[in-house]
Parts: sequence; C-alpha cells; structure tokens
Amino acid sequence: MADRPARVDDVHRIAAAMPHTTRVDGGRGNAVYQVGGKSFVFFRTPRPDAVDPDTGEKYDDVIVLWVESEADKLALIQDPGTPFFSTPHFDGHPSVLVRGSEIGRIGLAELTEIVQDAWLSRASARRGRAWLESVRS
Repeated sequence: MADRPARVDDVHRIAAAMPHTTRVDGGRGNAVYQVGGKSFVFFRTPRPDAVDPDTGEKYDDVIVLWVESEADKLALIQDPGTPFFSTPHFDGHPSVLVRGSEIGRIGLAELTEIVQDAWLSRASARRGRAWLESVRS
C-alpha cells in the first residue's frame, strides 16, 4: 500500500498503540501520551509563543513530539520540506512542534517513525529494548 498523508487521528492511534502507554488529559482536556509517567506526545493548548504571523492568533492545533537529541530536533526543524518547527519557549527542550493542520505534509510512514522515536526517547532502556526486539522478530 502506498504511503498516504498523515492525519491528526494517526498521531493518537500510533501513540496509543505503543506499549505501556497511557493517555491522560491535560488541564484543558488536551491529550497527553505518556510512557512510564513521562510525556512523549502531547496536544498543546494555545500559547502566545506559537501564533499566526499574519493575524497574531494563537495556534490551537500544536502537537509536541519528543526527540532523542538536539541533532534530531535540528534535522527536523531545519528541513524546509517538513512542517516541524520550534519556538524560543522550547529552546534546549528535546522536542519539536507541528500544527495538526500541517501534518499532512508528511506521510504516515514518517509520522509513525517520529512517534515511535518519541516513545523510545522517553521509555526506559528495558522497555525500549523489549519493544525494538519485538518489532525485529
């Protein structure tokens, strides 16, 4: 089957399917996916650091995904072909942001890899090894 554009519901489905994942609701009912009590994907509430440059309106569809390293973050946000970005609020934080309305600029296969990598970056070493072994077999 050919890759298709990613959708917001794919983020939920992929994150929820990772082992030992729980979904909790943030203070405003926003979805937060955690492994071992550590967030790896969360749907951010509108904040003043992520706004439309033309209207000044706060984005209401920002998704935060953890990454393994600063190099991984830079690879995603510096590639003009991807919808990923960061804001000064996230300087030094191992995560990237993407608007739900822009997520279709990447394919489902790439999104799957990014969400799985987010999970791996936050899971314990033991859980990470066990999951990697299970997908290799």
